[in-house]
Amino acid sequence: MLACQVHGAMDLRVIDVPVPRPGTGEVLLRLGAAGICGSDMHYYLHGRVGSFVIREPLTPGHEASGVVAELGEGVSGLRVGDRVAINPSRPCGRCAGCREGRENLCANMRFLGSASVFPHMQGLFSEYFVMPAGQCVPVASAVSLGEIAMSEPLSVALHSVHRAGSLLGRQVLITGSGTIGCMMVLAARLAGAAHIAVTDVVDHPLTVARQVGADQTVRTDQLLADQALSDLIGEPDVAFEVSGAPSALSACLNTVRRGGTVVQVGTLPAEGLHLHANLVMSRELDLRGSFRFGNVFGQAVSAIASRRVDVRPVLSGAHPLSDAARAIEQARDKSISMKVQLVPTGA
Repeated sequence: MLACQVHGAMDLRVIDVPVPRPGTGEVLLRLGAAGICGSDMHYYLHGRVGSFVIREPLTPGHEASGVVAELGEGVSGLRVGDRVAINPSRPCGRCAGCREGRENLCANMRFLGSASVFPHMQGLFSEYFVMPAGQCVPVASAVSLGEIAMSEPLSVALHSVHRAGSLLGRQVLITGSGTIGCMMVLAARLAGAAHIAVTDVVDHPLTVARQVGADQTVRTDQLLADQALSDLIGEPDVAFEVSGAPSALSACLNTVRRGGTVVQVGTLPAEGLHLHANLVMSRELDLRGSFRFGNVFGQAVSAIASRRVDVRPVLSGAHPLSDAARAIEQARDKSISMKVQLVPTGA
């Protein structure tokens, strides 16, 4: 079978490796579709994501669907041929974060496709892989394997919405309209937001944001010198900073209403930034972080399977695993791509 391995910056190799066998409580899955995330791009381009540095060959990929190919001993609730969404989180269940019900803050987290621990947690850019049965959520509806693979990014958005508190009837700003920005639009609408404005500096992702339900989109790089974002969208109750750009966080702090809430979702520069902290004080803002996702994965799978949210406008196409490097390069180009996915070669 084929598997992708990143050995360092710009060093991605597609190699032939043996098909693994499932152990007790595990299942063997054939890849359905695996989305290329920003962290996967960073591992390929830079050999690292922030402080997580590749120290051994790493198979990236943490947002995927699969088809059950073989059951290990003791597995119940799954059958060969089942299509499943894969939860990439493997919390310990024992630490303070887990005991508080905040598994995403687990002190001993094992997250697929990550160099955060050593040996690394290998990911899902592989034709076959073994997973604990508990991380596989079966999907019986007719939605595509590509849609099912969007359960992980939708989970990130649902968790961010939970961090913000009630959005029912609220005015919402989302800075950044990439995949997670568009998932934020879907999640905010699901939570009852009355008006959703989305900003970016590229036209294509803003077009997709409108397709998934944004009420208003703004090219912030085209604002006039004396024009504030609030002049166009008003003062929202809640802002989600998704782009990871320091200027976007500043825009959120300046634009949200007094007493409003700002949720930081995007990964900001590792070296830190200059924060206008007096805005937090003088405007009495709530500035909250949102990291990965908590107990919402099943909710995300259900929303996609029932098409209460429609992720299809975000899907930009699929490439075979054998063409992974070119697929990552395409995924980088936000003028033409949103979510690019990998599928088994020959599928």
